[in-house]
Amino acid sequence: MPKAKAIRIREPGGPEVLGVGEIDLPEPGPSQVMVEVAAAGLNRADCLQRRGFYPAPPGVPADVPGLEFAGVIESVGEAVSAWKPGDRVMGIVGGGSMATRVLTESAELMPVPNELSLEEAAAVPEVFLTAYDAIVLQGNLQAGQSVLLHAVASGVGTAGIQLASVIRATSIGTSRTADKLPRCTKLGLNHAVLVEDGKFAEAVLAAASNGVDVILDTIGAAYLAQNVKVIGKQGRIIVIGLMGGVKGELALGTLLAKRASIHGSVLRSRSATEKADLTNLFTEQMLGRFANGELKPIIDDVLPMTDIQTAHERMDANQTFGKLVLTW
Repeated sequence: MPKAKAIRIREPGGPEVLGVGEIDLPEPGPSQVMVEVAAAGLNRADCLQRRGFYPAPPGVPADVPGLEFAGVIESVGEAVSAWKPGDRVMGIVGGGSMATRVLTESAELMPVPNELSLEEAAAVPEVFLTAYDAIVLQGNLQAGQSVLLHAVASGVGTAGIQLASVIRATSIGTSRTADKLPRCTKLGLNHAVLVEDGKFAEAVLAAASNGVDVILDTIGAAYLAQNVKVIGKQGRIIVIGLMGGVKGELALGTLLAKRASIHGSVLRSRSATEKADLTNLFTEQMLGRFANGELKPIIDDVLPMTDIQTAHERMDANQTFGKLVLTW
């Protein structure tokens, strides 16, 4: 049975519970591939899992974090014809990507564009697939419409800015950290909003007087009332994170009057078929844009995997702009 080095979560707690250990991996099944991982992106879900708040789905290593990776295929299952050993690939998994090897379904892989290094590629799958799924597939954002991106300096936020530019939609982004907003503007953000005392609605409506068409919300309860205030007629609020709490008061009358909708979304627990469908759509519609520079991974820092505790400390402290990537 193949072995791999891996980041292990010793017990729920702070970054100090993380360390490098070893795991066993089965050989690839008929439709699977074994990837030698070069780098993995860190996501807020990894921090939640470390704290015991976001357990891995069934069939996924419970104590090995990591939702995305980039690397080189080491071996393939007998039914796999689309990939071969040596191919550079990237993708999302339900967990376990922070290991020197990861076993995954072949249909959930994307080729790494020649223009990207494997370290850069590791910053692509989770945030770009999440933003694409929320803004384009669920939010149905169209050219000429507007999208509000909360926590706009995050990995998902910076991906959302770029996708809005590709679609030719107007982007409005919020952040609680003033010095992050000019960097978002340079990336293509049309309207930057500093959240002060938890308020953003007035500034958003100044930029979009009729309300916004789509909201990509990583905050949850703390922003719910204001989201309903700034959403436009027949607008779509897509909730993908709950950093600001899980329970909020909803003004149903306003929601009904605007004929707006609220959607909850998560990638991690989706079926292999759903993940494969999303990956294929993104590959067809968006992957080529990394080659021509329309899309690019935004990386705050690249750290060795042995610095995993430091990486978690920085994410816990909200000290990042874009992605943190860890390499072997």
